[in-house]
Amino acid sequence: MADPVRIALPTAAASIEASPKQVLELADLDRLFPAGTRVYLTDTGTAPAAAQVEAARRLSRAGYVPVPHIPVRRIESREELASRLHRLALDGGATNALVIAGGVPRPAGPFASSMDALATGLFGGHGFTSLAVAGHPEGSPDISEDEIRKALAWKNNFAAKTGTDVRIVTQFSFDPRLVIAWSRRLARSGNQLPIHVGLAGPAKITTLVKYAALCGVGASMSFLRSKGSSLAVLATSYSPEGVLGPIEAHLAEEPRSAIAQVHVYPFGGLRRTAEWLTERGTWFAAAAAESEVETETIAAEAGL
Repeated sequence: MADPVRIALPTAAASIEASPKQVLELADLDRLFPAGTRVYLTDTGTAPAAAQVEAARRLSRAGYVPVPHIPVRRIESREELASRLHRLALDGGATNALVIAGGVPRPAGPFASSMDALATGLFGGHGFTSLAVAGHPEGSPDISEDEIRKALAWKNNFAAKTGTDVRIVTQFSFDPRLVIAWSRRLARSGNQLPIHVGLAGPAKITTLVKYAALCGVGASMSFLRSKGSSLAVLATSYSPEGVLGPIEAHLAEEPRSAIAQVHVYPFGGLRRTAEWLTERGTWFAAAAAESEVETETIAAEAGL
C-alpha cells in the first residue's frame, strides 16, 4: 500500500515574535513553546546582526523554527545580503525569513523594497524555502494603496514561479471586522497567499497605545477604545479574545478563507503570551487537525 498522502499544516496554530535579546536571555526557552513553533526574530537596527544569528541558532537547537526579519532597506549591498543569509542559514539553521522594506526613508543600498531583494534569487540560493512578506490591513504610511496592490500581485507571481512557500504576515490590528474585510478584498483581487493575522497579545492599554502609534494602526485603536468605557478600565481588562474570537468564527463560517492562523506580538511579555496561548489551546489546534487529517487519509486508503 502506498504511503498515505498528508496535507501540510502548520505545526502550531500561532507564531510569535521575539527580540534576539529575549531569546538569548530566557533560561527556559526550550519549554516555552511547542516544538516546531515559528518564532520571528526582530531587527530594529539596534542590535548587531550576529545577535540575530546566535538567537536563530538557539531557537533551532530548542526545536523551534527561527524566522529572522530581513529589513532590506538597511542593507548596503547585494554582498551584505548574501553574507547575512549565509550566516543565518549555516550558523543559525534558518530556512524561513520575513522579508520587509524596513521603514527607513532612504535605502542604504540597492534594495528599495522587499521585491528588489527577492528578485536577486539569494534567498532560494541560500536554502530559504519559506518566506513571509508584510501585510497591512489598515494600509501603510510608507506605501500607497496602488503600490500595495501591485506588490501583492508581484509576490503572488514570485511564489508561483519559484515554488517558494510565501505567506502574508500582517501588522497587528484590534478590529477583526476590518481584517476579515481586507482578506476578502485580497481574495477578490486574485491573492493566493495564505494570511497570518497579526494579533497583540495580552498587555496593558498604555503599552498597546504606544506600539499602535509607532506602527500606524490608529483606525483599529479607535475601534478598541470604543469597546471600553474608559482607558482606565481597558488598562486592566484588555484581552485579545475580542479580536481572535470573531476571526475564529469567520474561519468556521468560511473554511476556504485565506486566513490560515495568527501571528502574535507579545507586547505584554513572551511568557505571559505563551501561557495565554497554552491556556486557550491555540498552540495545539493545528497539531490536532493534522492528526485528524492523517487518520482520515489512512482510513480512506484502507476502504473504511
